[in-house]
Amino acid sequence: MTRYGPMYGPDVTFLGVPPCAIEEPVTYADADVVIVGAPFDGGTSHRPGTRFGPSAIRQACYLPHDGSRPSLALRVDALRDLCVYDAGDVEMFGGDIERSLHALEQAVHAVAAAGAIPVVLGGDHSIALPDATGVARHHGLGRVSLVHFDAHADTGDVEFGSLHGHGQPMRRLIESGAVRGDRFLQIGLRGYWPGPETLTWMAEQRMRSYEMTELVARGLDECLTEAFRTATDECEGVFLSVDVDVVDPGMAPGTGTPEPGGLTSRQLLDAVRRVCYELPVVGVDVVEVAPPYDHADITAYLGNRVVLEALSAIARRRRDAAGGSPWDPRQPLLDDR
Repeated sequence: MTRYGPMYGPDVTFLGVPPCAIEEPVTYADADVVIVGAPFDGGTSHRPGTRFGPSAIRQACYLPHDGSRPSLALRVDALRDLCVYDAGDVEMFGGDIERSLHALEQAVHAVAAAGAIPVVLGGDHSIALPDATGVARHHGLGRVSLVHFDAHADTGDVEFGSLHGHGQPMRRLIESGAVRGDRFLQIGLRGYWPGPETLTWMAEQRMRSYEMTELVARGLDECLTEAFRTATDECEGVFLSVDVDVVDPGMAPGTGTPEPGGLTSRQLLDAVRRVCYELPVVGVDVVEVAPPYDHADITAYLGNRVVLEALSAIARRRRDAAGGSPWDPRQPLLDDR
């Protein structure tokens, strides 16, 4: 079996799960989830380095890389309760953004068409365009909503003379029809971008953006509950896109465009768990982990745990749907759940 493997780092899989090859569907025909690496930072506007993100996220754990991770909170072992494979990295040449994004879209679509959930490790946020498009091509254009955790709206138009970059994927997704503007939920926005013209365009698309000021005033849980009602309306599934800069840079310094005043890492993990437990998630990406600016692998560990939290919640959702007792976070740890 030919496998390209990671482009920047050792040829290892996510925490030791079995490998597969995108070009050989038989190698993941029974998959529930396929990990896909997208080592691309050709769309960055400030600090590059996210090309090293997939390798860092795959390796960032002090426990044995044995393909097993029992969740204390959810009482599942996502890497064993689900059939999870790692397809390695899509070959993405930093000097050709259109070719690279096309290659990623084809890979993500192949995974979705095989009936598995693609979980894409970025890479800068320009990869959200092929990620969500590849999933929507399978489930139906305009039939997948998007829940987007980020400090930035990523709805710019032409930046540095290009239609593609990490500040523009959400506009391109809406313009292409892959995702409806009124089924686009953004959580954690803050800072000093974008400007009035872009905000007007967002309002015209009926996007819903929960800025940090609103999250603080109303509470994250209340805002998520409200957003979930929209996410499941007239859509077949939900794509979850997590930019680690949604977290305050004090807890996630390894990113290209840090913006002070964000969520805590605990809030993000809790929110990702809720999204993947309460909603029919059909695709995930975790982006903007930039190891060159990290300290003691703090951000890489967070990216790794975001993936695990998502997978664990998906596993628990499936168990409960099959007849298990619904998960209750208030239950004592030693109770049989």
